[in-house]
Amino acid sequence: MTDPVRARRQRARWPLVAAMLCGMGVQGAAAQEAPLTLQGFGSFHVGGRLVELSGQPIREYLPTVGGSPVRIDPNGRYVVGQMYAQYMIPAQQRGTAPLMLWHGAYLTGKTYETTPDGRAGWDNFFIRRGWATYVTDAAERGRSSSAMVPQIWQPPLYVPMHDPWERWRVGAGPGSYARLETRPGQQFPTDEASYLNFMRGTVARFLGTDDDAIASYIALLERVGPSVVIAHSQGGAFAWQVAQRRPDLFRALLLIEPAGTGQMAQAAALKDIPQMFLYGDFVDVDPRWGTIRNNARRFAAAIREAGGSVDEVDLPAMGIRGNSHMVMMDRNSDQVAQVLQDWMASKGFWR
Repeated sequence: MTDPVRARRQRARWPLVAAMLCGMGVQGAAAQEAPLTLQGFGSFHVGGRLVELSGQPIREYLPTVGGSPVRIDPNGRYVVGQMYAQYMIPAQQRGTAPLMLWHGAYLTGKTYETTPDGRAGWDNFFIRRGWATYVTDAAERGRSSSAMVPQIWQPPLYVPMHDPWERWRVGAGPGSYARLETRPGQQFPTDEASYLNFMRGTVARFLGTDDDAIASYIALLERVGPSVVIAHSQGGAFAWQVAQRRPDLFRALLLIEPAGTGQMAQAAALKDIPQMFLYGDFVDVDPRWGTIRNNARRFAAAIREAGGSVDEVDLPAMGIRGNSHMVMMDRNSDQVAQVLQDWMASKGFWR
């Protein structure tokens, strides 16, 4: 039998270089960083519910060339709405709470791992500053799995190549992908190889699954404990809604270009959670994003009126320019991550 004390000591001495964390092909300064020592790392699934199906036809198919036919009876119970989480715990912890990294629509936890042009992502950035990080694939994304369509979930949506380029402010608005046009000073890596890498990481988005996503986020926080949550886009809207249901599970909340809000009538539920929300560049020249940010401002005002604290960060106003909706993948992503790090330190969540 393995000695658990000895095993813990061995884990604490595991050196993992940045290239191992970020995958093959890491470029630039990230590849030159000192070895990173972790106390431990791993993954788990949480949440989900059981759904019973009946009346479905039995199917038979050949799974592999040279194999044997398989007969599948799809009637029975299914686990639906579970969430996948991957954690990395640095040997020297400085964060005073776990740090969650929640992604947006059509995306997975890959958002925070390695940028499309091969640089270390925010997961690496925060681990190196002593945060125990938890990167998740929301319910119905990536390694969280999905459910039968249309028996359990509605058919999903997918994004073609032009959509993020034009809608997430990578390019210069509608029609710009056909010309590969960007705005001056754009920070997203728009070379052909990088953009293709980014699109390889997009996934289907299912509709009608919000309740499953919220339930699994709550299950995650119940397992890990009260946490500091950094959430992007659709994940930001989820984070506000989850926090309204369970404010006791949040130490702080940082919203990166939230694409929605919580329930206005329940804004007071968030008054005891320190919060900030952040938007990048080109928002004022994009009517849709201008509306989204104004909605976030109104929601933040309601929280403040109830006695809460919500800071707004406008990157261009700080002199940090050119950021797309995918702030954590832009070429200045570390500069923006440092803004978040400084805010968390100022609130006493980093020692």
